[in-house]
Amino acid sequence: MGAYYDEIEIEDMVWDAEKRVYHYPCPCGDRFEISRKQLADYEDIATCPSCSLIIRVIYDPLDYEDYEEEEEDGEEESSETSSGDEFEDAMEKLTVSDNATTENH
Repeated sequence: MGAYYDEIEIEDMVWDAEKRVYHYPCPCGDRFEISRKQLADYEDIATCPSCSLIIRVIYDPLDYEDYEEEEEDGEEESSETSSGDEFEDAMEKLTVSDNATTENH
């Protein structure tokens, strides 16, 4: 395909966490969309679901080389967050006293 409406850098697009796509306004009133999986598969065409316009997304494929669907689901993030919260709670409850040191010696 050679007839792109425009070429847009990924930094100019907005991440939609709910739909899990990057989007950019389309002149028809809708928006062009492309997923992280598409970017990881070296696809650089964002489509508008309401019209026939397409844009070429300028990005570094190496940024999406290690993409896995698990990351998109947020499962890894939530487990990391909960263990991080547990660590913070443990640190808040931690107390150090001189009595314990003197009793051991």
